[in-house]
Amino acid sequence: LTTAGLEAVRPDAAVVSVRAPSPEAAVRWAADCRAAGLAVGCFRPPSVPDGISRLRLTARADLSGAQIERAVRVIGETRP
Repeated sequence: LTTAGLEAVRPDAAVVSVRAPSPEAAVRWAADCRAAGLAVGCFRPPSVPDGISRLRLTARADLSGAQIERAVRVIGETRP
């Protein structure tokens, strides 16, 4: 994700957060990802402090390299 120019947190576990520019953008971005077949979460105020709206991605051991590459591509192509 970071090589695609996205601001993502390097996780210690299977959850990756990708920063969105605004709460509204996070909602639209998550909807666009879901429309493309990705299951993503969206966190925005009031569940998180102002200024840190994010997509929330969860990796699984059964994902193939191709599936992960596709997810990165879709997230990059749909970013606000």
